[in-house]
Amino acid sequence: MKKPETIDVLTIGAGGGAYPAAFWLAKRAQRVVMVDPKGVMSGNCLAEGCVPSKAVREMARHVTRHRRFESYGMGGEPTIDYRKIIAHKDNVQRSRYLQHGEELARSRNIELIKGRASLQDPHTVTVETDAGDRRYTVRHIIVASGADVFVPSIPGAELCLTSSDLYRLNPTVKVLPQTLTVIGGGYIGVETASFYAALGVHVTVLQRGRQLLSGMDPDMVAMLVPLLDPRIRVMFEIDVDRIEQGVHGMTVHYRQGDFSGKELSDQVLIAAGRRPVLPEGLAALDIEAGHTGIAVNGALQTSHPHIYACGDVNGRVPLFHAAVRESLVAAHNIMAGDVAADTMDFTNVPTTVFTLPAAAYVGMTRTAAAQRGVAVVEAGYEFLEDSRAQIFGETGGGLRLFFEPRSLRLIGGWVVGIDAGNLIGEIGLACANGLTAQQLAAFADQHPMTSEGIGHAARSLL
Repeated sequence: MKKPETIDVLTIGAGGGAYPAAFWLAKRAQRVVMVDPKGVMSGNCLAEGCVPSKAVREMARHVTRHRRFESYGMGGEPTIDYRKIIAHKDNVQRSRYLQHGEELARSRNIELIKGRASLQDPHTVTVETDAGDRRYTVRHIIVASGADVFVPSIPGAELCLTSSDLYRLNPTVKVLPQTLTVIGGGYIGVETASFYAALGVHVTVLQRGRQLLSGMDPDMVAMLVPLLDPRIRVMFEIDVDRIEQGVHGMTVHYRQGDFSGKELSDQVLIAAGRRPVLPEGLAALDIEAGHTGIAVNGALQTSHPHIYACGDVNGRVPLFHAAVRESLVAAHNIMAGDVAADTMDFTNVPTTVFTLPAAAYVGMTRTAAAQRGVAVVEAGYEFLEDSRAQIFGETGGGLRLFFEPRSLRLIGGWVVGIDAGNLIGEIGLACANGLTAQQLAAFADQHPMTSEGIGHAARSLL
């Protein structure tokens, strides 16, 4: 092995938890090396996550809107060519990889290496590459190795699809099945069920608990579920015993209380969540890490102040946009000499479930407040009375805003229905900046847009 190279910063990973910091630090004359096993920037979000899945989602949304307007004589049942949908998804991914590559080529002080990094000691990292091992002596380390699909140890699980098979470049699935069984009722499972149902697939979701999207606000979920495609059938309190491949398709054997049953479908998708990818060497450095991720403080520091953990690998808010902000928090603190000059606001990160329709939330909701013994004042707005929702014929759902009782400062909210993913950004910005009902009511939001509902709801408290 060659003599160690001395650099300022090394990132383990090149996704949202890594490259924003890398570019910001490189502009400040820091020498940065990013190490990623894929050898490209953007992590799993672009490889097989949020970007490709939403490319499919938008095609499915066009189909549902086409069907809705069919009653006005604007065409018959849409023709669905899933191969063309996949081609569109692949093109989006390729375009973004090209965009990232061009950005990297224009930048100085940054090197991206395809390889696997392991921590040797607090300031030494070894990178295993196809051309041999490289060793670095580093002043600062950002662990941003992300998360990967979790496949439970169920007999026959290896026969099933995962989200990677659906959304990666040149995916395994290029022809729609007639029937699909989804094991898992979290956001990945319910989103995929929603896309496929819109494209004409009959979907059964097997959920282990009593609620879809467990862990999310039950009132929000209760408003969302009746709006989902009726082709989605949900079974609750299911324990899967095994999966078998037969002549006529896949069979999932399950237990529901004292009852044993089986579900037959063309394909089975396991959507049991994701787990952080932990690099080698953490334990030897006494860095606390487990199946939920690497422990960090608000400055994204581990037990070693110069070693940071950003993005899905810390398990705090496993979302790409959270990872980007965390990456920049780490960068700011690195330039400050590894002191907490900047901290991450984990509470006010918007989260959207991109079902059809979508649901989104941010901050402290009614249920979360009740669990903490915090009083809230609630304001609401129904899309039944919204002009944009009426234009699209999507009047189901609405929004809820939660305020501190005395100050009427906004502390949380959720949206179910049209434009949920866009609206939650405005609500989240208001939460993060401590805006009050008076300030929200005083802002002239656009007409005819669903964002009018935010001010409308706030005015109801004044």
